[in-house]
Amino acid sequence: MAGISGFRSLAPKTKNAIVAGGLSAFVFGVYFYTMRAVGGTDELQVAINKFEEEKVQKGAEANVASKV
Repeated sequence: MAGISGFRSLAPKTKNAIVAGGLSAFVFGVYFYTMRAVGGTDELQVAINKFEEEKVQKGAEANVASKV
């Protein structure tokens, strides 16, 4: 409880600065954690690239079959 009584004895502007710093650190921490988690694996982009490759291959096969 010594921490709480020490916090109460601070000036109001100092308390506000401490709370603002803590909230800012929390928000930036959540932001960077989220960006790291989302950016780690881009499964949707991998699926789109695979679909595009299959579409190109099927188109090439259709062109070869139509020329025969």
